[in-house]
This record gives sequence, structure tokens and C-alpha cells, in this order.
Amino acid sequence: MDTAVVILAAGLGTRMKSKRAKVLHGAGGRALVEHVVQAARAVATPDRIVVVTGHQAGEVEALLAPTGVQFARQIEQKGTGHAVLCARKKLKRHDGLLMVLYGDTPLLSGATVRALYETQASIKTASKAAATLITTTLTDPTGYGRVILNERGGVEAIVEHKAATPAQLEVRLINSGIYCFRADLLWKHIAEIEPNNPARELYLTDMAAILNKHGHRVQQFHLADSSELLGINTRVELAEVDRILRARKTRELMLAGVTIERPETVTVDPQVRVGSDTLIEPFVRLLGNTSIGEECRIGQGSILESAALAHHVTIAPYTLIADSRIDPGAQAGPFSRIRMDAQVGPEARVGNFVELKKTRLGAGSKSQHLAYLGDSDIGERVNIGAGTITCNYDGEKKHQTKIGAGAFVGSNSTLVAPVDIGAESYVGAGSVITNNVPAKALALGRQRQVLKLDWATNRKKKVSKKKPQ
Repeated sequence: MDTAVVILAAGLGTRMKSKRAKVLHGAGGRALVEHVVQAARAVATPDRIVVVTGHQAGEVEALLAPTGVQFARQIEQKGTGHAVLCARKKLKRHDGLLMVLYGDTPLLSGATVRALYETQASIKTASKAAATLITTTLTDPTGYGRVILNERGGVEAIVEHKAATPAQLEVRLINSGIYCFRADLLWKHIAEIEPNNPARELYLTDMAAILNKHGHRVQQFHLADSSELLGINTRVELAEVDRILRARKTRELMLAGVTIERPETVTVDPQVRVGSDTLIEPFVRLLGNTSIGEECRIGQGSILESAALAHHVTIAPYTLIADSRIDPGAQAGPFSRIRMDAQVGPEARVGNFVELKKTRLGAGSKSQHLAYLGDSDIGERVNIGAGTITCNYDGEKKHQTKIGAGAFVGSNSTLVAPVDIGAESYVGAGSVITNNVPAKALALGRQRQVLKLDWATNRKKKVSKKKPQ
């Protein structure tokens, strides 16, 4: 059955105490509304999903535009019923099912959204039910609208907490605000919602009673796990949702064969992929589109963002890798930084306090200590001595350094780009290289050592003469 989804995301969220719209806040590696769009795709294609925006509409729409969803603006926030009406033009030819979700419920899973659809679309109930709403039972339902059932078990009405009678307040069955309507009946009767409340707003909750009045059945889909329905109103709830989403992801990885030490300390974004038998140590952060192969080890405190690691890679503790590739069997860290399209070749080594930026380090090459290698193309089996730097910036633009296969660059060398170091050549320690070095040559770019014998003794005598008696 053709299904469209309206996601309500127009509110600011004043209890967040933030200048940012609530749905733009992040949890579990995505903005809140991104999680909901992902769940909605379980029942609808992006062109059948309409996000209703209001506060900071431009920012919300820019964030979601790459997903292909549609947008409708709610210029004035006049209630949930009004927000759905704002989306009507985008769905004017739609007469299948219409689902209403909220942009601040990131724990709602695609499986639950699919189950709601199947409950409403079921052959047994489709001819009878005008709508299905998700309900759950809470030990403490304070603040939630109560779902009042009739003698047949159908939903008779939804009563807001403030308007409930003492008897109704005893009901622990609450309304999640998530619905699946027959679109034809929703559009036929939605104009009957009246602003009979202190806020003078149009509440979608009134549709249950309206549909009942016209002889249509409204049914519930009871969700045992109430945590999926948790909406975000405060930073405390945001942190709790982030914890739950992170725990879901680490559990998913561990069930797929990844070892995670102290998973409660590890942060993994939802799109990250990790191969089996990889070990992740405590306090690691795997962000963005990071992918990690099989039988790798990611050391404590390391941060990988949109990094691609092949199989059998070892990352020692406190290493930062961003937008770069590490090939099979390579090693990096501890305290290395690899960024901006850098590549560490097979079996290559990058050691402590070495930074690679837009640099390719060839197979079997190594830079073990205290080096900066920027805008460089380094061949196979090259040794880069401690303290080596490539001077890639002349104050106006960047230049490249090329080092041929098998070259040896001595400690504390300064390579002033643009410059080519030939294959199997040697650069003497402490050299400043400004010209190209031919293959198999030795380059020395330093002054000859000068010795002044007894210089320290003579200096002490001069100093002692100057001291006052």
C-alpha cells in the first residue's frame, strides 16, 4: 500500500536552552531528525517523506536535502494538526496511508515503523481501522496524554494530562503521538479539529475522537519497549539517548565478531564498518564513514574519522586519522596524526609524533619519530629519520616533495619543496636540501663542523674577571 510519511520538525525546543533548533542537536553520530528520516525509509521512498520545518528551517533543510526528502514550512507553530496541514500540498495526490512521526524521537527504529505500517495495512484491519497509533505503558505517565479504550479495545479518545479526570489520570496507557492514518479519512476530517485548548492550537490527538464520531475505528499498536518513544526535551535526555544509540552500535559490532574492551567508553558512529576479529581498546572514537578491516587493533584513545583501514592494521594508542587510508599490515602510532588524503602503504610504519598530511608513504617505508611530512610522495622502503620535515609552504602556495624508492633521509633533515630525492639516494643528517638529489647520490646540506679547543675554559676565565670583587 502506498505510504507517505510526515515528520514534524518545526519546533525550537525551548527546554533545550539552546539557540539551535532541537532536531539539529546530535546523538549517536547523527542529528536527531536524521535518525527519524532513516527510520521513515523503512516504509517510504525519500520523495514520499515530507519534513515540516519552522525554526531554523534553512539549516534543517540543508542538512536533509542530500537524502532526497521533501519539505513544507510551518511559518507559525500552531499545533501538530496545523503542522500536518502544512504538508498537505506536498501530498495532494496521496490516498494511501499517511504516517506521522516526530523529528525528536531518534530511538524509533525502522523495524517499529514497519510494524506500525503492517498493523494498519493488515487485510484483517484495513477495512475497519481508520488509524493506528503507537501506545506504550509507563509506570509513571505524568505529563503524557492518556489513551482511553472503548469496550471493544479500540481507541476512543486521547486525553491530555492537564485535561484528564482523576479516573483518567490512573490510566497508564499513553499516546506516543506517532500515527498511521488512512490518508483519505485524515484529509476528509482534519478540518474538524478545533483549538479548544489554552494554547489555541490544533492538536492531532483530537483525530481519534473525531474519527470515532464518524463511525470509524481507531486501533492501537502497543510497544513494549517504551524507550523507543523517548522524545528529547533537555540536554540530560539528549545524553541518555546518545548513550543508548552508542550501546546499540557497539552491541551490533560485538555480535558481528568485533572485540570491544569496555564498550561503554567507546564511541562509534552509525555508518562505521568494522571487520571480524578486530580489537578496539577503551576510549576509542570511530566517526563518520570509517571502515576497518579484519584482524586490526585500534589502540586506546585513538580517533578515526572517515578513515579506511585494510586488514591486519595496528593503530597504537592516541593516534588521530582523518580522511586517509591505511593499507594492509601497516602500523601507526602512538601519538601519530594522519590526515587529508594521506596513505600509509602496506607494511609501512608511522611512529610517535609523526604527522602525515596529503602524503603517500610507500610500502615498507617508515618514519618512526618526530617528523612532519606534508604534500609528499614517498616511495617504497624509504627510511625517514627522526626530526625530518618537508617545508611544503612558501607563504603563498603548497609544493610537493618526492622521495624515490629505497632512499635514506637522515635525522633532522629539512627538505624544502619543491624538491625530488632520487631512488636509493642518501641525505646526510642535519641537512637542508633545496635542490634535487639524483638517484644513488649522497646529499649534504650543512656547514662543516668547527672546533675551538679550550673555548669553554677561556670563557669561564673571562666571565670571572668581569664579576665584581
